Amino acid sequence: MSVALLSFSARGQVVAERLAEALGGTAQRCGGAVSLSGWTKKAFDECDALVFVGAVGIAVRAIAPFVKDKATDPAVVAVDEAGHFAVPLLSGHLGGANDLARRIGRLCGAAPVITTATDGRGVFAVDEWARYQNCAVVNKEAIKTVSGRLLAGERVRVRCPWPITGTAPEGVEQIGQEGAQVCVNVYDDADAGVLCLAPRIVALGLGCRKNTPHAVLEEAFAWMVRRSGVWEQAIFGAASIDVKENEPGLLAFCAAHGWPCRFFSAQALCAAAGTFTASAFVAQTVGVDNVCERSAVLCSGGTLLWRKETYRGVTMALAVAPWTPDWRWQDDGK
Repeated sequence: MSVALLSFSARGQVVAERLAEALGGTAQRCGGAVSLSGWTKKAFDECDALVFVGAVGIAVRAIAPFVKDKATDPAVVAVDEAGHFAVPLLSGHLGGANDLARRIGRLCGAAPVITTATDGRGVFAVDEWARYQNCAVVNKEAIKTVSGRLLAGERVRVRCPWPITGTAPEGVEQIGQEGAQVCVNVYDDADAGVLCLAPRIVALGLGCRKNTPHAVLEEAFAWMVRRSGVWEQAIFGAASIDVKENEPGLLAFCAAHGWPCRFFSAQALCAAAGTFTASAFVAQTVGVDNVCERSAVLCSGGTLLWRKETYRGVTMALAVAPWTPDWRWQDDGK
């Protein structure tokens, strides 16, 4: 987690620098070239978490113009300059502000002031669990339904094709049949109204002709997603052969989705384990019989999920990484 801290006084700067060192972040003092609005905008765009060492009111006014969506906003915490209290202000669960406040509390003795209902009553927070298990929340509007059931003392059933290790929290159970309120899967296979969590464990392998436009890659991807039924949110990265590492369209496509892109040599691709859709033409052209399937497998470290699809000269395939979810949903302080 990248953390930026801002203070407003000499005393506050001492606290900010101490926390920055422990959190691996950066600390600045407001004033002169460092404006409150400018610093906040930059940190909001570039960092996972913002910590204001000063009054809550200052922090609230500073972040107000930049708040957009609970699924993408960074964590925001305010700490008083004496280090007595740490108050999560934004993205308590999905962004990790609640956990950051607890961690700050352990570092400087501040009392974490947690106001989310589930935390206040010690109830399982499904969105915080999603973050800990590296899952994307596909339909965030369904979070309140699940949390509402738990706060009302009702059971919540989780459908997940992977075994979830550990002991389920009170009021929560894993099931293998219909009737779940939470569905954990890389596929869109849930009933309407069910909270869908997509584990970020899918790698996209791709191949394309030279100078394939970004727009064509987007069309091919949308077509493949419709056919496969895989959540786009489940994809964590892309891969191809190294002769494509300077393709402008491919690089723009990956950047637009926020994916890192790995490039493998023909020799590395040939060594990938598995059975792949071979092409004599591809082998003659780049020295390996398949690019998209093999690169997806190498990128994921797992197995093929969706075999090669071809659309307007673009080939795409999906592979899934090994994943072992557990019931951990809060920082245990270790």
